[in-house]
Amino acid sequence: MSDSSASASLTEGDLEGDLEGDLEGDLEGDLEGDLEGDLEGQVNGDLDGEVERDEKRRGSPTLSLSNFSSSLRAVIRIKQKYQIMKKRRQELGLTLATAGALTGAPPRSSPKIFTFDALTPSAFPTLSPSIHQRKKRQKKKRVLFPNGGGRRVPPKQDHSRAKYCLYLLCAIVFLQVYNAIENLDDHVLRYDLDGLEKTLRREVFGQQGAIEALLSHLKDYLSTYVHNKPLVVSLHGPSGVGKSHLGRLLAGHFRSVVGDTLVLQYYVLHHCPQEADALQCADDLSTLISEMVERAEEEEKIPLFIFDEVEHMQEEILDTLWQLVASKQSNEYLNAIYLFLSNLGHAHITKHMLHNSSSISMTMTASGRHSNLVKELTPLLRNTLEQLHPLWKEADILPLGLLEKGHVMECFLDEMTREGFYPDHTNIERLAGEIDYYPAVGGHEYSQTGCKQVVAKVNLL
Repeated sequence: MSDSSASASLTEGDLEGDLEGDLEGDLEGDLEGDLEGDLEGQVNGDLDGEVERDEKRRGSPTLSLSNFSSSLRAVIRIKQKYQIMKKRRQELGLTLATAGALTGAPPRSSPKIFTFDALTPSAFPTLSPSIHQRKKRQKKKRVLFPNGGGRRVPPKQDHSRAKYCLYLLCAIVFLQVYNAIENLDDHVLRYDLDGLEKTLRREVFGQQGAIEALLSHLKDYLSTYVHNKPLVVSLHGPSGVGKSHLGRLLAGHFRSVVGDTLVLQYYVLHHCPQEADALQCADDLSTLISEMVERAEEEEKIPLFIFDEVEHMQEEILDTLWQLVASKQSNEYLNAIYLFLSNLGHAHITKHMLHNSSSISMTMTASGRHSNLVKELTPLLRNTLEQLHPLWKEADILPLGLLEKGHVMECFLDEMTREGFYPDHTNIERLAGEIDYYPAVGGHEYSQTGCKQVVAKVNLL
């Protein structure tokens, strides 16, 4: 027991000695600079004063007892201050040593060899602030300026006021474009083109490509109310392919969305049967169109004008229409749709389809066949029509192709359903076989009269 206690005391003594030596060394390094600086300043100041007084006294012939006692008292007072400050430094060192011993010292139950593993910064949390305080502040690096020049401030750039005006203009343009895009759907929804597309696909047979092209023109035009020219579309095709039926469907749809007063169906043989009255008919038509256009401008709607049987239209009426559709008119005349229906150029359409039917693939879609038809026939038709009258220079030409036997059977099925007859497939084939057809070319059998005789044959049942 005596050996163990002696070793424990020896270990504790060594630990205390080491800690005290380390802590004193650190504390002396930290505090000595501050304390000695203060003490040196104070002591030097006092000693300088005393030395000056001693020199004065030496210069004097006699030394008095009072002068000696005052200098002695000053030295004693300086010594007392130094001892007090030294005592405070020792107390602070003992306090830190005690805290280190409590946290980092090994237990006294058994003697252990002392190592420096326990003396880590984490083991002395009370020392960490002093360690951080011991770090000296880094001096700011001096900024070196070139010779002959001092600190220079970069010149301020003058901001032009036009830049803010440009920003404002860009914001206004963005808002206008955004507002226009938002209003596109409103214009299209007003005319219910989706409903019109469903109706045309259900009621018109064999002209799906022409329907898609017509709806594309209408969507592009009706998406906005501001235009630089009216929409002029001219449908051409042989008899019985569905031109007049298509015109009636369009007129019925637009009457339901814009009103009866903004839709005009003009049949030349009905409204102006006599050629002698052509000039008067042209004046009356011009007055009627002007009134409808002004009414549509007030209601902010787009009127529809459908002219059927254009091949029978007199020259005076064509001249009047040409003046109305020209882009030199006022704004209200630019917001209108003109649809011309005629069989002008039907010979070119029939000849082209009969000669090129063998090259048409059976897998080609209706829109693909019609796009080929438009691409090949439009230049030929435009040349022919412009020779008849310059009105067609302002029009978009859409040709309607011949109807096949399957399309004729669909016409019979639709008409028999309307009249209340039972749609017997055998009876439909028999009625479709009574129609005249062109010779079959490339597996295609085209009707010479389209669906024109369907109604008459169904009425005979």
